[in-house]
Amino acid sequence: MNENLFRLDGKVALVTGASYGIGFAIATAMAEAGATIVFNDIKQELVDKGIAAYAEQGIKAHGYVCDVTDEDAVNALVAKIEAEVGVIDILVNNAGIIKRIPMVEMSAKDFRQVIDVDLNAPFIVSKAVIPAMIKKGGGKIINICSMMSELGRETVSAYAAAKGGLKMLTRNIASEYGQYNIQCNGIGPGYIATPQTAPLQEPQPDGSKHPFDQFILAKTPANRWGDPADLGGPAVFLASPASDFVNGHILYVDGGILAYIGKQP
Repeated sequence: MNENLFRLDGKVALVTGASYGIGFAIATAMAEAGATIVFNDIKQELVDKGIAAYAEQGIKAHGYVCDVTDEDAVNALVAKIEAEVGVIDILVNNAGIIKRIPMVEMSAKDFRQVIDVDLNAPFIVSKAVIPAMIKKGGGKIINICSMMSELGRETVSAYAAAKGGLKMLTRNIASEYGQYNIQCNGIGPGYIATPQTAPLQEPQPDGSKHPFDQFILAKTPANRWGDPADLGGPAVFLASPASDFVNGHILYVDGGILAYIGKQP
């Protein structure tokens, strides 16, 4: 097999919201495969932290401040990246938020904000990069979906609605632009150990596991939380020539949760 199929040399990859966490891990893996990394965040302070974190890994990343829900700002960002770095070959729609609020207690304003960041923004950014991809002869779009693209759970009505919509947006981009050699696929992470989920993994005062930690381990055949690095290989695959005939697919990186009915009580 030709290992160059998985190389990203000469490619420009924009990973939204990739100052830290899952986006950072994906961008780092893409840089190791040869891509030039561009990322954005909503504040300069986060962009600066991101650039420093990439530098610690030996990666020269290009960081920009941009609100991905603002169509004019996104169009300006894409034009600036094309002028300063190059045409975007790979887009990872990673920026996202979650608000854990019971549905009947959630305001329509909060619901709309989650939809805006998690669904409207991937539409806006994809729309901004597709014309140059068509002109160049192809491109890769990877949407960070979720197990909530398939499953519901208490308190995440807006997030599940957005991620379910993102799954279908992924399929529709593939349907509409596959003829231009653009592949649009999704990655659905399972429960990943990040600073945000760290409190859910801390032992209880009596030394026992946190109840949510027990719940996740019991539901995961791999019997562990995912590491952000677990998403690097799948992301590189979907960004590389190795996946040129993979389109409209959601790759769940969840340790087997979606395949598993759970342990008998």
